[in-house]
Amino acid sequence: MSLARTLCAAVLIAAVLPLGPARADNAVLRPIEDLGDFLHRDALIAGNTFGLRKELEDRGIVVGIDEIAEVQGNVTGGLQRASAADGRLELFANVDMSQLVGWKATVHINAYQIHGRGLTAGLGNLLTVSNIDATPSFRLFTLWVEQSLFDDQVSIRAGQIAADDEFAVSQYASVFINSAFGWPSLMGTDLPSGGPAYPLATPGMRVRVAVSPSVVLMGAILNGDPAPAGPGDPQLRNPDGLRFRTDGGLLLIGEMDYSYNIGDNLPGTLKLGAWYHDGDFANQRTDTAGNSLASPLSNGVAGTLHSDFGGHIIVDQMLWRETLGGDQGLDAFVRMGAGPGDRNMVQFHADGGLTYTGLIDGRDTDVVGLAYSYERIGDARRGLSQDLRAVAGPGVPLADYESVIEFSYQAQVAPWLIVQPDLQLVLHPGARLLDVGAPVTPPPHDALVLGLRTAVSF
Repeated sequence: MSLARTLCAAVLIAAVLPLGPARADNAVLRPIEDLGDFLHRDALIAGNTFGLRKELEDRGIVVGIDEIAEVQGNVTGGLQRASAADGRLELFANVDMSQLVGWKATVHINAYQIHGRGLTAGLGNLLTVSNIDATPSFRLFTLWVEQSLFDDQVSIRAGQIAADDEFAVSQYASVFINSAFGWPSLMGTDLPSGGPAYPLATPGMRVRVAVSPSVVLMGAILNGDPAPAGPGDPQLRNPDGLRFRTDGGLLLIGEMDYSYNIGDNLPGTLKLGAWYHDGDFANQRTDTAGNSLASPLSNGVAGTLHSDFGGHIIVDQMLWRETLGGDQGLDAFVRMGAGPGDRNMVQFHADGGLTYTGLIDGRDTDVVGLAYSYERIGDARRGLSQDLRAVAGPGVPLADYESVIEFSYQAQVAPWLIVQPDLQLVLHPGARLLDVGAPVTPPPHDALVLGLRTAVSF
């Protein structure tokens, strides 16, 4: 058994401990009516029946298992009509060391068992239509320890870290399924192996400082490439999450979060961030001799450009609240990011959306949302498509942008169960298909994707 499977098995055993035999002093099973209403449990499996899960929590150990399963179908457009089913089982544990040994720190571990196949391969689009879509595997994701200092004003996290857990993400965009609304495409598409983000984390350190109640500064230094160099799928080059690489270049990322209120009732957050990667990146248009990669005179080897960088801005704003201090109401988010156009597939991205919590009477925790994302293809990549047109004819698709519109409804059926129907319109896919030497084909049409996701907490 590999170390990844051993770690995952350990988390699984810890998670299901509450389901095992009761202690001798609690050997008599409680009557079934004491379990309460099935739909009102905190978890699908009533782990507190014997008191063991609560006993673990009282000692500072929180363990759990979550499963996300979904089906999606491409109704029209893309490369071909298709359907797909995939899922992700997560096992996690959080240990409060202060309760165990008096050390004010937290230890976290989580692992995934990713199964099924996603739909994106049949669409030809840049951004996966599901944010859990990944190569099937059983892998360690994150493993870190976090030390709190100065009455929690400072925290230091070190270990195997995922940047998309804390950086460049919007709190109101989390309801959406398309990956465009998670880890920004500017980094997910352009950084080596997608950068330190799901499903590939990397060794590093993050420092968070609460300068004041309204201002938080964060910075991290991470290994810049979570998978060893080589052709093909980077997830297959790090199949179990145990390649703790420190030789993939350095990624530096920082962010300032400013929280504020409009009046007394409408909270908002402004985030300003920047990142820098010190590795080498391929020129998206010219070879080492300065010729276009589409030219018959090209040597076929892309020129090398040193380092990459970019910045982002995010605004999360509650626009209307049903009651003072309540969670029900209308929220909005806007994100924008940019980087150099000569070395990046995506040069500029922008997304935004509206969400409403509790729109339907009696469904106070349901969330409905509508969002739009725009990814502008980099200047060099655009130029390459024009060069290919000049050589091969007007049938070559023009790589200029890709967008997605998503409408989603997240229904909290029970504390442990979410059911989420979803509709996506993928606009102008095909930029990823534009490669020198590939067959010239008509660009794929806009695609309509229908999906249904369920999320269960065990």
